[in-house]
Amino acid sequence: MPSLVSRAGAAILACLAVGLIGSKTTPAQSASAEKPRLYTYVAEWGVPRAMWADYQKQEAGNLEAMKKAVADGTLVAFGSYAIVNHQEGEPTHGTWFSAHSMANLLKVLEGLRSAPAATSPVLAASKHRDFILRSDTYNAHSGTFTNGYLRVGTWPARAGGSDPDGKIAKATMGALLEKLLSDGALHAYQLDQEAVHSGDPGTLYVGIITNGPEGLDKFEAAVSELGKANPAGLAGFGTLVDQHGHRDMLARVDTMTSK
Repeated sequence: MPSLVSRAGAAILACLAVGLIGSKTTPAQSASAEKPRLYTYVAEWGVPRAMWADYQKQEAGNLEAMKKAVADGTLVAFGSYAIVNHQEGEPTHGTWFSAHSMANLLKVLEGLRSAPAATSPVLAASKHRDFILRSDTYNAHSGTFTNGYLRVGTWPARAGGSDPDGKIAKATMGALLEKLLSDGALHAYQLDQEAVHSGDPGTLYVGIITNGPEGLDKFEAAVSELGKANPAGLAGFGTLVDQHGHRDMLARVDTMTSK
């Protein structure tokens, strides 16, 4: 995620900004508390502009299936989004769903792939890519929200950096995002790596879903303040990621649900 505040806060801001993606424990649970591992499947589509309305109609059926999977406990979260910062040849829309096991994740995926809508003309005409992510640092508010913005940052690992237990990430980003969640600026956050590597191992994905566009400003202000209040922690986090080659995504979340 790009450098939008002071140079002192640039490294962490660039890292802070998710696939994928929302899931949950309880809002009061600490970011450092032990949590079951979270697995998230992200599907992105490059939909021709003339077919955007067709995509939304097709996606309604998938969202209803995910809603039922949350209700019966197979999933813990799901959502859909439309990307704001479009790039030529890149995705325009996406969905995600999360579970506490790969088995439950793939159970839902197989159900979606066998549904009649999986062969719809709009999907056949669209470019497609998937990610399967895992996370030990995450949280979300329970409920359904339709005013969120998803910001995702993808960062390669820095050569020589080491945080095997995720302690540095939890003590810096995890703590910052947990406070923003508690204050109501965020609906959800995740720190992810790929469970099935389609990119370089060690790549870090950090995602937030804000409570309206105002949440983006609150996030930015918190990152800037972190650079002043905890420069040592920020410097430690900066040793984990390589600022060269990072990418950001900003999307409007049409709907998201966390159990």
